[in-house]
Amino acid sequence: METYTNEFSNNEITVTYEPCKCIHAEKCAKGLSEVFRTSIIPWIHLDGSETNRIINQINRCPSGALTYRKNLNKQAS
Repeated sequence: METYTNEFSNNEITVTYEPCKCIHAEKCAKGLSEVFRTSIIPWIHLDGSETNRIINQINRCPSGALTYRKNLNKQAS
């Protein structure tokens, strides 16, 4: 059986999903379905929307199963 990581990143943020905390209220998918996709693996697609919209949706998660942290900016080489 293949397992998948529950951490997703783009250049700006890293999103962590903790399935044991999730109450399946589906607020993430209903509010931002282009990012939180219930029928596709990997189910979180951070390129689906602007980072600020993703952060706002994560802040609406009633269980705290979704969290994010800002990534450190990489210095130009």
